[in-house]
Amino acid sequence: MKKTYLFLVLGILLVSCKQEIKENDINKINGYWEIEKVILKDGEKKDYKINETIDYFQLSQAKSDKIWNGFRKKVMPQLDGTYRTNDSKETISVSNENGSYFLNYTTSYGKWKEKIIEIQDSVLVLKNEDELEYNYKRYQPFSLK
Repeated sequence: MKKTYLFLVLGILLVSCKQEIKENDINKINGYWEIEKVILKDGEKKDYKINETIDYFQLSQAKSDKIWNGFRKKVMPQLDGTYRTNDSKETISVSNENGSYFLNYTTSYGKWKEKIIEIQDSVLVLKNEDELEYNYKRYQPFSLK
């Protein structure tokens, strides 16, 4: 019986520790991020030790309203500290649905969205509509200059 209560209390603590995303947190998304791991729908994890490309996010909020817009680009870090890129980018708008924040992507090929699960200065977790959870870490640039 005591074990049941212990598990119940631990379960409540784990659920209550989930980060509540606030609108001010969205600004933390700006910058360079690299995928650290992806957690599949069945719980299997795929670790990314080396990334040839990283994601660059740029979001801003219009002063007159609370709408966030911006883009995401794939960039390739170079040994001299610069980035190679092309003209492809995904347009992003941010929406709040029942207290959860979503990144809504649009390209000429389609539309999709990802739920913001966690955002901190050096951690970003997004979950897409296929239940894939992308765990990013803040990219630390390097240079051989």
